[in-house]
Amino acid sequence: MVALFAATPAHTATSAASPAGKALRIVSLAPHLTELAYSAGAGDRLVGADAYSDYPPQARALPRVGDAFQVDYERLLALRPDLVLVWTTGTPSTVIEQISSLGLRVERVQIARLADIPAALVQIGDLAGTQSQALRAARTFSARVAQLRAANAGRAPLSVFYQISETPLYTVSGQHVISEMIELCGGRNIFAELEQLAPPVGVEAVIERDPQVIITADGAQGDPLSVWRRWPGIRAVRQRNLYTVSADRVARSTTRIVEGAEQICAAIDSARRKPAAN
Repeated sequence: MVALFAATPAHTATSAASPAGKALRIVSLAPHLTELAYSAGAGDRLVGADAYSDYPPQARALPRVGDAFQVDYERLLALRPDLVLVWTTGTPSTVIEQISSLGLRVERVQIARLADIPAALVQIGDLAGTQSQALRAARTFSARVAQLRAANAGRAPLSVFYQISETPLYTVSGQHVISEMIELCGGRNIFAELEQLAPPVGVEAVIERDPQVIITADGAQGDPLSVWRRWPGIRAVRQRNLYTVSADRVARSTTRIVEGAEQICAAIDSARRKPAAN
């Protein structure tokens, strides 16, 4: 069906951008891009989204076009979008190329660091013609990050292990935005030097590096930190510095990530106030 639609002029003609060049019918292929579109004032321009877009609540009512890896191109074309938002490092290049070959306008949004979030808001606002709201949201976000950075400047650094998943055991390198948040809070990621963005690690490697704090995100069944309680020799376990933060607020690169950063800072500060381990 893809080839048929690609060869049908009617479908590409109805997906042309508005005369003013501003997108009026947007499809998002990533949950964080959907959320950013709402934050940028372009929520009413969204006509479709990926299967996992669930925030804000009104996003749940949007028609679905699959996910970043398996797009229903027939469904996508039927929505007549004049813009498709894709994640530069998360949407496969083959998917981006296929969407472009259908005559649809594709806009790549890259987010790797905290500073990229206000830039993405402005980018989406420019595309949708909602610059004023996008700029307000960008400034508010940047101000909150700056306040958090200033509040934690000069505090005693603590070594931190961040656990993405328990089985298999994954963490974050220094290139990951979660590691940036740990540093912002006065923490030191014990696996910052690893090259892979989200590398697998062994329990033995964590024990050897003996972190003062261990943090993970909620959402997993059972107790995702239970594995560490079997190792009371680790400083984080000995001092009960095992913390859980909100997955939605640390894993999605949206304006809510600053709330995740606040949770990480609160965890590290709680550990900092305890007496040093023997």
